Amino acid sequence: MRYRTTTAAAAVAAAGALLLAACSSGPSENPTTSPTDSSTDSATTEPSDNAGRTLTLWHYEGEDSAMAQGWNRAIEIFEEETGAKVDLEIKTFEQINATASQILNSDEAPDVMEYNKGNATAGLLSQQGLLAPLDDAVAKYGWDTKLNEALATTARYEDGVMGSGSWYGIPNYGEFVFLYLNKDLFAEHDIEIPTTFDELTAAMDAFVADGVTPMTSSAQEYPLGQMWYQLAISKADRDWVNAYQLYTDTVDWQGPEISFATETLADWVAKGYLSTDIAGQAAEDAGVQFINGEFPMFFSGSWWYGRMLTEVTSFELGISNFPGTTLTPGSSGNLWVVPERSANKDLAEEFIDITMRPEIQAIIGNTGGLPVAAAVEDITDPASQALIELFNVVNERSGLAFYPDWATPTMYNDLNAALQELVNGTIDPAEFQSQLGEQYEAFVGPLR
Repeated sequence: MRYRTTTAAAAVAAAGALLLAACSSGPSENPTTSPTDSSTDSATTEPSDNAGRTLTLWHYEGEDSAMAQGWNRAIEIFEEETGAKVDLEIKTFEQINATASQILNSDEAPDVMEYNKGNATAGLLSQQGLLAPLDDAVAKYGWDTKLNEALATTARYEDGVMGSGSWYGIPNYGEFVFLYLNKDLFAEHDIEIPTTFDELTAAMDAFVADGVTPMTSSAQEYPLGQMWYQLAISKADRDWVNAYQLYTDTVDWQGPEISFATETLADWVAKGYLSTDIAGQAAEDAGVQFINGEFPMFFSGSWWYGRMLTEVTSFELGISNFPGTTLTPGSSGNLWVVPERSANKDLAEEFIDITMRPEIQAIIGNTGGLPVAAAVEDITDPASQALIELFNVVNERSGLAFYPDWATPTMYNDLNAALQELVNGTIDPAEFQSQLGEQYEAFVGPLR
């Protein structure tokens, strides 16, 4: 494997369940067979005649993340079994998000890459003809038997809208957003871990009274946008989520859901729950601040969990679902996609299939990730079991509600820009909502 890192990798992120028992499938349960089927023993498989071929692979997971650990093993198996080599290049989410359309429409396109799921990302690229449909590979390898209907929502697109049509990507992990807690700081300040929204507010008041900023975040990148969305969906139902994400109805940008989210964030900044420094802070900086023990709380995704388990050494780590809500930002994980201009589509599909094997799924599950097709008995790590148990609470209430930036191709940048202004006080909540609502409707209005 050739390994190249262009910058430090940073991960980011379907209403439905990641139930290991339901998704678990041993070799005998998969009706299809192939040279890289789950039942293949990599130690005894003879390499295919692919000498001289190279699979170019891009992803944006940190080296200590659960996904990267699983995928590194998948690369080893792929090279052993196929005889081909892998040229792995680590990107950042921002790099791929900002340049995907241009790169995939050029000779620089990789053969397979991790890409963000949703209408505004994978859906848009599928509509532009930049992603190869994977229907034949799904039938060949039986991936649809390993992904329940909810997990498959973000893998299939018709006219750029998720949930139906052809397969344009395959997720091999799940993800959701929750509170990371520094339990030592809570204990030091004699503050209880909050289990309700009122208790969360009281805890933040207590920290501020003790001169401690309760929560770190980033308005420059995704974390604060996901907090804003969490606050909105804490006052919403599934119909509102479908209206926002799937365009089933008009979204009231001055309504109670969005007004609560925007006004609450502005209030939190005014009260010192969040520092104005987050306006210019990257997600990586916020995560490292929490890892270093500087803040009691960090609201972000499960993609950080494996890294937290490795790097948090100075305090006891806790995790908790956001209190006072039945809906949670989350979905299947990002997708393996095969660019239409890939010169090695067959190898790309073989690699994807290896990442769906029980061996790889178990690595993801035992290093802090959320596998989609692991055998329950293979997940033995207590910390990993704790994460899965937390996720199952969300699943049992059908709580996954996608992400705020999925709704339009520009929503990620639009939301972050508006949040930076809100944090800096250059716009008020009503202006924030009008500005963002106009940008949203410019794209969504013609689709209704």
